[in-house]
Amino acid sequence: MASHIVGYPRMGPKRELKFALESFWDGKSSAEDLEKVAADLRASIWKQMSEAGIKYIPSSTFSYYDQVLDTTAMLGAVPDRYSWTGGEIGHSTYFSMARGNATVPAMEMTKWFDTNYHFIVPELSPATKFSYASHKAVSEYKEAKALGVDTVPVLVGPVSYLLLSKAAKGVEKSLSLLSLLDSILPIYKEVVAELKAAGASWIQFDEPTLVKDLAAHELAAFSSAYAELESALSGLNVLIETYFADVPAESYKTLTSLSGVTAYGFDLVRGTKTLELIKSAGIPSGKYLFAGVVDGRYIWADDLAASLSTLQSLEAVVGKGKLVVSTSCSLMHTAVDLVNETKLDSEIKSWLAFAAQKVVEVNALGKVLAGLKDEAYFAANAAAQASRRSSPRVNNEEVQKAAAALKGSDHRRATPVSARLDAQQKKLNLPILPTTTIGSFPQTMDLRRVRREYNL
Repeated sequence: MASHIVGYPRMGPKRELKFALESFWDGKSSAEDLEKVAADLRASIWKQMSEAGIKYIPSSTFSYYDQVLDTTAMLGAVPDRYSWTGGEIGHSTYFSMARGNATVPAMEMTKWFDTNYHFIVPELSPATKFSYASHKAVSEYKEAKALGVDTVPVLVGPVSYLLLSKAAKGVEKSLSLLSLLDSILPIYKEVVAELKAAGASWIQFDEPTLVKDLAAHELAAFSSAYAELESALSGLNVLIETYFADVPAESYKTLTSLSGVTAYGFDLVRGTKTLELIKSAGIPSGKYLFAGVVDGRYIWADDLAASLSTLQSLEAVVGKGKLVVSTSCSLMHTAVDLVNETKLDSEIKSWLAFAAQKVVEVNALGKVLAGLKDEAYFAANAAAQASRRSSPRVNNEEVQKAAAALKGSDHRRATPVSARLDAQQKKLNLPILPTTTIGSFPQTMDLRRVRREYNL
């Protein structure tokens, strides 16, 4: 039964990690206390996936803060202002980069593609002294193995890491960060060597920048990087994972020709053009396709019949035994576990699937490919899909009628814009460039008190 999960939520079903981090940051608990909570969460996640029957279970997708920051730590790419003196990067340096401290600001944070997740942007320069400074990926692989779970270690790929970085302060913005590829690949080789020595048989490189419109020299960087890593990766099955969008045709061509790669992972929920590209261009003979058909950014239950139809069409392209059912992206972008939603009525609950339930969906689809369809499970899913489609809680006939009756004139204001601008200026007296916040202000006790008094 070929099934795979790209990644899993870190916070815990009851936000255990959030509370442990806040307690640690406030000085109310020790590093050992924090690490115990983290280890318990990881063990629970691996056990859950193993018991569900998932074949390719990820490790090293857990993070105290951010997976890109974890990669920065792995590479020892610590900006000078944090006064790191070398050795294994500990909590103090790690969280200073993430959050700043009393004397220096945090590193920049920006959106992870088009999600609401934010990552810590690496600050790099030709002077950056890279070194293998965090053994997290290897440690967590060994941790899972000690629990009896063989996992697929996950690393942010070297090319995406550089493409998501920025030039450090004082460095020419014209610097091509891809010029640093030769400086970081030796560290990736060290990590790979340790994972092989620990017994890993698969490794996953997340290269999500392949969904962007990349220039020729950027695509060439993927080819050169994996050609350089090929000998180090010998003996390992290598999965290159993409997500969040279609992979453009040129990127697809580059990806499927990379040296030493065993498998390719695609988001086939938001990547509908990629689906057609796979069908028309095919997959190199003998390679695996990790088909991301279960939406990792979705709170609703998967339409299993539709996903199965997609998988069956792909099985004809890649061959039996080379198709793996997967999530479209990491499940960290959805809620954790529906079991905690105790106040939902049964109808709405039947329409939903959070991360824990999506693991079961992925495995159920994988079992079908192995000839073991759970008819009762699929029937219940089909009934829930039909219920949601027809429910008046979803479809309001009055709204549908009102929308259908709209005319072109309904989209035009009766008052001309000049009159509205004049009225607005008289009422508000705005400056030339008025500004407002796009987010919320800090919610202090004083602010809450002032707001209550204002509302009175």
